[in-house]
Amino acid sequence: MLQQYSSVIFIVLIIVVMYFTMIKPQKKRQQQHQQTINSLKKGDHVVTIGRLHGVVDEIDQTNKTVTLDCDGIFLEFDLNAVASVKAADAKPTTETEQPAKSTEAAKDDQAADDSDK
Repeated sequence: MLQQYSSVIFIVLIIVVMYFTMIKPQKKRQQQHQQTINSLKKGDHVVTIGRLHGVVDEIDQTNKTVTLDCDGIFLEFDLNAVASVKAADAKPTTETEQPAKSTEAAKDDQAADDSDK
């Protein structure tokens, strides 16, 4: 009798662990993705699931599509194809915007490069 209860408890325990390790995090990711899609607006920089980078030109909520401007080429995607969004007002960082290295740090880098050769 005790053997039967322990096996049932073990199965229930496995199901509970699976829920908290697999199902709940997946639902949370889906909710975050849906919030991202709902907050999408014209001018946002996006990356699709195929890793195509573009700028949102038009959003069609009735057909659930988004038109992206990819360097002058306009492509239409399903809204769910948007993997990530960087807001239009967010300024991307470039190498020129990074603080310049001090001359001492630059010399250390040069010395390290020379020692590798």
